[in-house]
Amino acid sequence: MTAAPLGPSPGSPLRVGLVGYGLAGSVFHAPLIAATEGLVLDTVVTSRPERQEQARAEFPDVRIATDADELFERRSAELDLVVIASPNKTHVPLATAALKAGLPVVVDKPLAGTGAEARGLAALAEERSLLLSVFQNRRWDNDFLTLRKLLADGELGDVRRFESRFERWRPQPKGGWRESGDPEEIGGLLYDLGSHVVDQALVLFGPATRVYAETDVRRPGAQADDDTFIALTHAGGVRSHLYVSSTAAQLGPRFRVLGSKAGYVKYGLDPQEAALREGRRPGTAADWGTEPESRWGRVGSGESPLTGGGRPEPTLPGDYPAYYAAVARALTGDGADPVPALEAAATLDVLEAARRSARDSVTVTL
Repeated sequence: MTAAPLGPSPGSPLRVGLVGYGLAGSVFHAPLIAATEGLVLDTVVTSRPERQEQARAEFPDVRIATDADELFERRSAELDLVVIASPNKTHVPLATAALKAGLPVVVDKPLAGTGAEARGLAALAEERSLLLSVFQNRRWDNDFLTLRKLLADGELGDVRRFESRFERWRPQPKGGWRESGDPEEIGGLLYDLGSHVVDQALVLFGPATRVYAETDVRRPGAQADDDTFIALTHAGGVRSHLYVSSTAAQLGPRFRVLGSKAGYVKYGLDPQEAALREGRRPGTAADWGTEPESRWGRVGSGESPLTGGGRPEPTLPGDYPAYYAAVARALTGDGADPVPALEAAATLDVLEAARRSARDSVTVTL
């Protein structure tokens, strides 16, 4: 859905209110908003004094609010977009309040805990002709963009199996709501990293018809799943094998894609998150999102890429800034929502099925 033009006079930047200034808000959303032409970070909502100080230090002109209600009361008179980067359990109530206040919304993934909740939010946004978009930034990872190009060019032939891994080595739990065992927190890797790998699989190969999953709690003292495997059968016949883990002592390839003509194998994570964590900002360096040739994946057949099989495939630059650039265009009537809520609902349907599959040791048909 493309939202109707709104907000300040033509030529003025769209004013953004950001709810939450933890990892998602401070590392991802605030820097990307600030780097996007046509957007300005107007207000940050956080009740924690240390995060208020951090926001002011990084964005001296930003306004601070301690409660999201302060933001929603301003409505569209002072704001043009609300970004929700608060803990997962707050996504639905905060997005609902923002939409009812007449404000377009971006919500960090996962949009909700269930597909039904996501569809409810989508219906509310549609009813009020407001943008509701989901921050699925890893659609703009360097390896994902490269794989999409390979598929579009027919380099791999008909894909038969897609393997995707988002693995880490974190043998000690860090605590916090992301690792809480309380279902209301919507924590654990299934909904955290699983939101990324499932979304990517659905974008690449279309809807899933069957879901099988295994989830485990491996680390002493951990409460939520920290080692999860999801197998999807897509309507088009592709099988996706998706791994997310905090307990991988040796990391596997990020992608291993097997087709009728060739395969593509790529190791290593997109460099943009690490750059953002280090304080680097899009637009300040010509090499944003790029990686050295030594990190490129390989395309070929018949031999392992680790023993020289195949040819090096130049990795396209990653482009997280493209998400908010697309949001800005959608808000001014010049483009479509880059990640519609109904696409996020489809991902949540798969995650719910995976949770049921792991719990009951069954394959779930969608």
